[in-house]
Amino acid sequence: MSLMTDQPARWTQATVYPDMWVDPDDDPRNSEGVSPDGELATLQDFLTGYRMTLRMKCEGLNAEQLARRSVPPSAMSLLGLLRHLAEVERDWRNWITDGDPLPKLYGERDADFDGAVAEQAEVDAAYAHLEREQAATDAALAAHPDLGERVGKEGIAVRELMVHRIEEYARHCGHADLLRECVDGRVGQ
Repeated sequence: MSLMTDQPARWTQATVYPDMWVDPDDDPRNSEGVSPDGELATLQDFLTGYRMTLRMKCEGLNAEQLARRSVPPSAMSLLGLLRHLAEVERDWRNWITDGDPLPKLYGERDADFDGAVAEQAEVDAAYAHLEREQAATDAALAAHPDLGERVGKEGIAVRELMVHRIEEYARHCGHADLLRECVDGRVGQ
């Protein structure tokens, strides 16, 4: 007996492993060769992989799908995650500097999620903000290649900032997995 639901059927593009997003040969996160040498290169590689995963989970969706709040009563959506991570990247720069904090991109608390509306201009802006903020934070941290260096007013170690960035993206990629499955049924790693 099958019950009617509003939930989309589960599916994947992968043909090799049914629980993967794409086949290993088609996965842009897979790289040939040995893993990076050194702690900094390893941390950067993991961060790059999670950033790419988030973008993969959002690709192929329209503005309505990206803005869909798939798990009520949460305000979380894929578009909200893009906006949130742009806001978080900006905030990490506040931890690096001794100067005045940068203003928030989206305003008050939770505005990154609450303002994620189904408009293409909003989607385009979210991607542009995220790309700009990632590049700016990457550049700010590149000036501090010693992972043990303490930066900013709080004297936080660069290593801690890098690990926290990875943790933030990894956690939100888990959210993105569930949000995407609720939007169109697509599953995978």
